[in-house]
Amino acid sequence: MNALSRKTRLKRFIELVWNEGKLDAADGYLAGAYTVVHDPGDPWEGMTLDPAGFKDRVRLSRAAFPDQQFDVQEMLADGGGVAMTWLWAGTHVGDLPGFPATGKPIHMSGATIYFFDDADRLTGHWQITDRLGVYQQLQRNLTASR
Repeated sequence: MNALSRKTRLKRFIELVWNEGKLDAADGYLAGAYTVVHDPGDPWEGMTLDPAGFKDRVRLSRAAFPDQQFDVQEMLADGGGVAMTWLWAGTHVGDLPGFPATGKPIHMSGATIYFFDDADRLTGHWQITDRLGVYQQLQRNLTASR
């Protein structure tokens, strides 16, 4: 598959699985093993997940922010990967460890490189996000609600 097709495929995956929460759609995009190569602060960093494990990851990640949306900013393709920069937003309606739900919006930005196999299925990612910014927003919201 060419670079444009991989970018289109990745954007559709983000829309269906992460934005809309259609977990079963992941089956059409994932390889049998998906590795979270680098993602500091993510509990799955360094883990290799099967499709069921990946769906659990999405389910748990969306639990506190079920209305979350990734807004893809740019995509660049090279070799076997697609790099994507993104903006993320969601309403904090579910508890996180140390942070009860506040009903307030949270925003973050990041960049992710997604890896594909020869059949153009996703095999993993390398990611960096503004987790400090998220923590600061959660802390502010918690303090303001007291």
